[in-house]
Amino acid sequence: MTVAINMIGFGIVIPILPLYAKRFHASSFEATLLIAVYSAAALLFSPVWGRVSDRIGRRPVLLVSLVGTTVGSLLTGMAGGLVILFIGRIIDGASGSTVSVAQATVGDLATAEDRPRLFGLLGAAFGLGFVAGPAIGALAALAGPRVPFYVAAGVAGTNALVAFRRLPETRHAAADRPAEPSQLRGSGLAPLLLVSFCALTAFSAFEATLAIFGHRHFGLGIGSSAATFAVVGVALVGVQGGLVRPLVGRVGEERILAAGLGADVAGLVLLALARGWVLAVPALAALTVGQALVQTTMASTLSGRVGADRRGQLLGLQQSAGGLGRVVGPALGGALLGSSASGAPYFLGAGLCAVALVALQASRWSAVQSATAHVTLK
Repeated sequence: MTVAINMIGFGIVIPILPLYAKRFHASSFEATLLIAVYSAAALLFSPVWGRVSDRIGRRPVLLVSLVGTTVGSLLTGMAGGLVILFIGRIIDGASGSTVSVAQATVGDLATAEDRPRLFGLLGAAFGLGFVAGPAIGALAALAGPRVPFYVAAGVAGTNALVAFRRLPETRHAAADRPAEPSQLRGSGLAPLLLVSFCALTAFSAFEATLAIFGHRHFGLGIGSSAATFAVVGVALVGVQGGLVRPLVGRVGEERILAAGLGADVAGLVLLALARGWVLAVPALAALTVGQALVQTTMASTLSGRVGADRRGQLLGLQQSAGGLGRVVGPALGGALLGSSASGAPYFLGAGLCAVALVALQASRWSAVQSATAHVTLK
């Protein structure tokens, strides 16, 4: 619930923020910089909040996050100039960088068998909030340009009150539970962070360039482009919420993660070659399923590799690696797309996902060697 409502607030604000900034005579660069500083604050604070939650608990960090989001949204709505607007976005970004803490909370409570399902539900909540936010923001904007930000503050503030009454501390539950064998494997984590960076870089480049590529080759307009993204978003939520658990139950987390990366490779190659819907439809289907599997099993796999005392920090580093990918991906994709709207961004993305597959295998080898050495020492 916390993740869904945080993402609703994010979705309310982001689509209208650049236009709102124009009221304060912001240049186009300054307007887009407002979004960039939010992402930069989230990138910097994700591992910090994760580490703090490892030390003092998940509950206080999540409560501070919700209060910070409330304050940041209020400042944005009440701003009388660009300086306050930037301060509001920085506070909101730093406060909204606690997805890793929410993931650590789930990891604290979940058994190895139930972890993929719960992380899938968390991913679905993330997606639903992001889909619902822009619709709520558009309706709120009918009442005035500042109203969407007040609505976002009200949503976060209400969530903070509910969380204060209902959200328990979970870190002690994990600390009191005997460690799983997978939690004894401390190595192989750096390659997994590389997997996260490569996968998010590839997918972000796809997201940033699809509208232009689709307009050139499939005849996408504004409405059809928005509809395409909406269908992809809903499909992501459906796969994360309903498909991950049975698949992981049959073949295991890391094999599903590898399958997701393989589907991304296939989808990106097909999309690079597509000049019509015949190839575009299976390409988008493969990408949607692949990314849903990667997003869910990536966090779940990392959560299972360490104990509660390191879980928040590690998931925070994963969020930062993914956030860096979301910065690098659009820039690379736009540069490679060119005026001819070529398929180069998708070939690059396929190559990055192939690198991620190699890194995943390296992580497996390293983890097995570490576990073997641990057993030998005992």
